[in-house]
Amino acid sequence: MSNRTVLLEIRNLKAYFPVKRKSIREDKKVVKAVDDISIEIYKGETLGIVGESGSGKSTLGRTILKLIEPTSGEILFKGEPIQKLSGKALQKFRNQMQMVFQDPFSSLNPRMRVGEIIEEPMKLQLALSKEERQTRVKELLEKVGLREDAMKKFPHEFSGGQRQRIGIARALAINPAFIIADEPVSALDVSVQSQVLNLMMDLQDELELTYMFISHDLGVVKHISDRVAVMYLGRIVEVGEKHALYENPLHPYTKALLAAIPVVDFQEKRDVEPLHGDLPSPMDPPVGCVFHTRCPKAMPICSEKRPVLTKQKNDQHVACFLYEEGDFSVS
Repeated sequence: MSNRTVLLEIRNLKAYFPVKRKSIREDKKVVKAVDDISIEIYKGETLGIVGESGSGKSTLGRTILKLIEPTSGEILFKGEPIQKLSGKALQKFRNQMQMVFQDPFSSLNPRMRVGEIIEEPMKLQLALSKEERQTRVKELLEKVGLREDAMKKFPHEFSGGQRQRIGIARALAINPAFIIADEPVSALDVSVQSQVLNLMMDLQDELELTYMFISHDLGVVKHISDRVAVMYLGRIVEVGEKHALYENPLHPYTKALLAAIPVVDFQEKRDVEPLHGDLPSPMDPPVGCVFHTRCPKAMPICSEKRPVLTKQKNDQHVACFLYEEGDFSVS
């Protein structure tokens, strides 16, 4: 990966949310939705983000786009820091970054026709005439597999898969370089999911797009991603090339997630223990390794210190004391 161009770099990113106190005697608390994340995304790749609900995946995506203001840390797009930008300066970079949302119906204005929905960002960001905008809308609809007459219809006249195609067309309207797709197929039927995923992959090749693909579905992530980052309670615990990570997961949490994928062969034996208990509250995360309260291989040091992402074989990085030098075992 060292010879690839870094499009987006995240350094020690945090997104904390204050919790309203019930009384003045109560201590101030914060929800640590994104807790000190550092990662690079390379131009032209798809980075999959996986984890249980509540792990901070969607908050990470929104914080990168500054739809949520980061508490601290750096966000560098093409080498330029954007975390402190606002107004027109921020808009200059935001034009190159767009988002495809989970619910294709609630993300589209029900009072606007499809042509107007796709054309709207062009009016604000591109210096095009009305005729040029109309031509581009038609081209985008064709790219996402919809007919020209869709321009005159409203979102409720389409199926879920078609509405997501409209959402993708809108995201492409101002020629972005980077797209965050937040659970874009989770609300769709399985047969439609594959169509939308293949469409996104075709568009990526054609338009040289870079994706951050957020999902809780490990099968979907494996299909579309080049690399995969595993999140747990606001932190990344493992990241690596998808084939290496799926074939040889290192972190106990990653192993448990992969072991939970349904299989056709029910006689197949799995050595990994399933996860027990619920995800701890991000308002009061465990000290040390955030996973140690559910980890079958937890050691004393896991409740004392926080492991950092360290490089292992096959360019995998894992935050786990099992792979750090030293004897941490119970005596």
